[in-house]
Amino acid sequence: MTESPGRVADATGNWVDGLAPAFTRPYLRLARLDRPIGSWLLLMPCWWSAGIAAVHGGRPVNVWHVLLFFVGAFAMRGAGCTWNDLADRNLDKLVERTRSRPIPSGQVSVAQAAAFLVLQALVGLAVLLQFNGFTVGMGILSLVTVVVYPFLKRVTYWPQIGLGLAFSWGALMGWAAAFGRLDWPAVILYAGSIAWVIGYDTIYAHQDREDDALIGIKSTALLFGENTRPMLAGFYAGAVALIGIAGAMAGGGSIFALGLAAFAAHLAWQVARLNIADPAHCLMLFKSNRDAGLILFAALVAEAWAGRV
Repeated sequence: MTESPGRVADATGNWVDGLAPAFTRPYLRLARLDRPIGSWLLLMPCWWSAGIAAVHGGRPVNVWHVLLFFVGAFAMRGAGCTWNDLADRNLDKLVERTRSRPIPSGQVSVAQAAAFLVLQALVGLAVLLQFNGFTVGMGILSLVTVVVYPFLKRVTYWPQIGLGLAFSWGALMGWAAAFGRLDWPAVILYAGSIAWVIGYDTIYAHQDREDDALIGIKSTALLFGENTRPMLAGFYAGAVALIGIAGAMAGGGSIFALGLAAFAAHLAWQVARLNIADPAHCLMLFKSNRDAGLILFAALVAEAWAGRV
């Protein structure tokens, strides 16, 4: 059986390929709805922040905020990926894993992709406007990190820091949505999330390190090389420590501590299992971070509920 035309090399066997109307598929692929793991990873810091805000406020997690962050994360991750693909369209042609993406493969024109980017951004704006004015301003400010990120890999071996700044912004948003300001627990949570993102995106980058080296694209995967395991352990340890400090400052107790321990155990498992020579294995470990994030969020929800009764 031959592969269906238009499928993206690293996203086969998904609902977009099998169920979505044919005319929508290139756009759904641009938004990465054929592989939503990135949207989940963007969402996790938002939910963590809503969770520690609830713990600090002595009330249950705001379900409306949780739902808004869910919709916003999927819309803005799609917009971010569309922007990334527009910026990287010439580079993506040179990488085996990305040359079948909608723009370099010709499924979508640059003009069509730009229009789709605006549409997704408008959905994100509609979500953002449901929050208080301070949070709206924070959301707009986040666009700076989104715009800059695609260009970092051309000039530095640390583009993962740029991704961390962008993908962790939600760690500030949940607290801002609850209190209309920023306090140290949110800022420290943001720092911890950045360390987490640098770790998991280094794992992800090992899928492309050979192609990246050939075309001059930089990443922490290339920088760390055979030292990736100890570097990953360091970033993950920093993430656990900083998130733990943030949760404790917000008033987290034993339930949060247990959840943090489970989160730490999951990250330790990733470090122990890492095999940078196996791209499929790297992708599996990368995707598992959604489960790690959900474990921590569940603990925050339970801690907030326990603090109410």
